[in-house]
Amino acid sequence: MDQVHLLEVCMDRLKQWWRPGLLCIGDAAHAMSPIGGVGVNLAIQDAVAAANILAGPLCEGHLTDADLGAVQARRSFPTKATQKVQLMMRRKRQNTGAGTDPARPPAFLRMVARSQLMPHLVGRLIGIGVRPKHINPGGTLAGAGEP
Repeated sequence: MDQVHLLEVCMDRLKQWWRPGLLCIGDAAHAMSPIGGVGVNLAIQDAVAAANILAGPLCEGHLTDADLGAVQARRSFPTKATQKVQLMMRRKRQNTGAGTDPARPPAFLRMVARSQLMPHLVGRLIGIGVRPKHINPGGTLAGAGEP
């Protein structure tokens, strides 16, 4: 048992994901809780957004700081929204203490279970994310009108 350690879980995000010549995405830009298992989804979506936004400027040889900032601008909302949901789920788990029924799921999950539409929507949100990303074959979007 001396070799067993508890995993420390932290959720945070950089204020600025980029510096000249450097772009942080995925866990380097925003550490996620393991709740929901969505960290890898966000990292892949960050990578797709970065490819879509940066491919054109990189191919043309004129990548700017504004291009790097466009990736963060595009991916900030989904990251913040996902972390907010994770925090709400985490609080519900922590609030389950003495005097409460630990076997009873949080109110949010009970509401989802009673609905016919909500389980599908929650599953889609967890699986696909807040703002799904698709690879743009042209790679010249620079963020505007991006799918």
